[in-house]
Amino acid sequence: MVAAGTVLAAVGGWRYARASAPVSGPIVLISIDALRADRLPVYGYTSTATPAFDALGADGVVFERFYSHVPQSLPAHAAMFSSRLPFETGVRDNAGFKVKDSERTLAEVLSDRDYATGAIVSSYALRRGTGIAQGFAFFDDMLETGNGTADETSLGAIARDGEASERIAETWLQSIATPRAFLFLHLTSAHVSDSGAAHPDQREPYDAEVERADEVVGRLVKYLKGHQLYDQSTIIVTSAYGEGLGDHAEATHGLLVYGDVMRVPLIVKQAAGEGAGRRVTDLAQQIDLMPTILDLARAPAPDNVRGRSLTPLLGGARRFPARLAYSESLLGHYHFGLAPVFAITDGRHHLIRTNGHELYDLEKDPQERVNLAEDQPELAAELNAALDRMLTSKPIDKPTNPSQDELQRLEALGYATFSDFQTPSGDGSLAEPREWAPVVNAYREAVDHDVRREWPAALRIFRSLTREHPSSSLFWNRLAQVAERAERFDVAIEARARVITLNPESPEALVAAAFTGLQARRLDDAVRHAKQALAIADSSGPVAASAFEVLTRVALARHDGVDARQQAALASLANPARPLRSFVEARILLDLRRYEDALAAAEEGISDLKRAGGQAIAELNLLAAEALLRLERPLEAEALFLDELRAFPLNVRARTELAVLYHNMDRVEEADRALSDLIRIVPTPEAFAQAARTWTAFGNPRQAAALREQGRRLAIPSRPETPAVHE
Repeated sequence: MVAAGTVLAAVGGWRYARASAPVSGPIVLISIDALRADRLPVYGYTSTATPAFDALGADGVVFERFYSHVPQSLPAHAAMFSSRLPFETGVRDNAGFKVKDSERTLAEVLSDRDYATGAIVSSYALRRGTGIAQGFAFFDDMLETGNGTADETSLGAIARDGEASERIAETWLQSIATPRAFLFLHLTSAHVSDSGAAHPDQREPYDAEVERADEVVGRLVKYLKGHQLYDQSTIIVTSAYGEGLGDHAEATHGLLVYGDVMRVPLIVKQAAGEGAGRRVTDLAQQIDLMPTILDLARAPAPDNVRGRSLTPLLGGARRFPARLAYSESLLGHYHFGLAPVFAITDGRHHLIRTNGHELYDLEKDPQERVNLAEDQPELAAELNAALDRMLTSKPIDKPTNPSQDELQRLEALGYATFSDFQTPSGDGSLAEPREWAPVVNAYREAVDHDVRREWPAALRIFRSLTREHPSSSLFWNRLAQVAERAERFDVAIEARARVITLNPESPEALVAAAFTGLQARRLDDAVRHAKQALAIADSSGPVAASAFEVLTRVALARHDGVDARQQAALASLANPARPLRSFVEARILLDLRRYEDALAAAEEGISDLKRAGGQAIAELNLLAAEALLRLERPLEAEALFLDELRAFPLNVRARTELAVLYHNMDRVEEADRALSDLIRIVPTPEAFAQAARTWTAFGNPRQAAALREQGRRLAIPSRPETPAVHE
């Protein structure tokens, strides 16, 4: 049976051609990240109320055994849209990968068949730059709040509320004025907060998130009914992956591939109520979605699709040829140096391979508690052989290096920077991901505290992680980053020194230490580390450019314009996409009170940066705004202050000056809100002190005194705690 399934799974382009007419109404694909099948009433769960999912299940076909391929959003959706497995698309992780232009996607095929195509995504993991937008004429990934400022995490916009995304979907459907449409609506509502990630008792909060997702889906269904589109619509509800909730030690998702994360819902509501109330027990998987949708639309599937159309099952076929479903997780390997995880299931048995292998009987043991690998060696060997055949000549793809901004935002979603250390087990192999689940849970909890600006809590966890794993550059780097944000520069400097000790030939480690020295106003240390980095880095490229930028900013801090211009010129040679010379000129000219010239220099830099597509330069927009204020052009200055804060949400000076601008324009409520935002978004001693000074200037000494006291309390370091992380 396994061998036959392997052969069928490997046949590219297999699909079932429907004899009936194509669907006449919209095709709506709704994907909800982290939605477990077994936490929905339509799958037998009793502790949540999900009327929208229930109604769609009653009107449609419910698939009992539908599997994800990767417990991460980008690779899972890449598989959905291409009908190809991760080792075929080459998209193996949320970070460092993108869908290739050569992939023929579902949206592209439908677009060629004159479908209007629109996508609204709610997570930075599916931003346009990942290539997932291929084929969509309309693609909305703008993750901004209603007031036009970036989502107020310490790391910028990373997600959007599902209701906001659904409203955009309604607007798009209204705008196209045709029922021949394909809508992809992506939601993140089902994620449980990582703030309790180390504790598997987050079930009630998770259920509440599931109910929120149901409400959003219900809104869209209500819209379709209100516009007489529901009956003729094909609505598909699914998920990229589930959520661990501690069932196998993992609190969230991404690391392991047990059924709690890999078995996800699939509900297909067809036009005219066809198949209403039917339940399908045959094995199905994400790569089947593309050929199924194309079959319903009577559109030809590309020759290289691996999945197969589920339309026979939608039509009531009682049996489907045997097959295998593949899944993998490389998050632990890429980000923590752990063993890669591969898995295969025939629907009855589930084999998971890391260093060794686990085998579970899903009928007798659906919770996957009893490993049968030793008791049933022949079956384990058979499934292992099938997995080997799938993976033959399929190396583990190497990720590219994302930008710092990309890495920071992906970290805020729970994904780490790439690991530069290995974690060998006792026998010399890489460590088992399941054994490391508590460590990863703790890491994600710390990151979540960081994103929520709960920096003392994040520092405690990262300190514990560095004590437990002192050879981990990853943990030391993250400790340094959080310490910088919390203005604990003593901790940050020590952490950067440990990273350099672990990686003495790394120019990146030296540049990071140089920036830490700059923030801590230890300018001699900043210069020393920057020059050490330049001695071993390539003369051109981002590392050298960053080192020269440190030297530039040190020169400006020392009011040495000549040296600042020289270092900025060298930075621009190393990275032409970063117009640092314009920044330096604007700073020098502003100090000389040549405001028109300073504005011209800053605007030239802003224009050059946009044209080159380079990463934002801290305080470039701020300098232009300050020049505009001096030139009595406050409305233009306001726009540039907001631009600065979108790129750098933690900029205390920009937030303070924006508050002053509002106060001077008699926009009292906005001035108060700007100062409240300052201490909420940047809860540091410096921010509280600056807010206190500003409230004093505004004539509110009582508020200023309260803030000074809060700032003094923040300046007192809390006692380090040593919770056990990995036992």
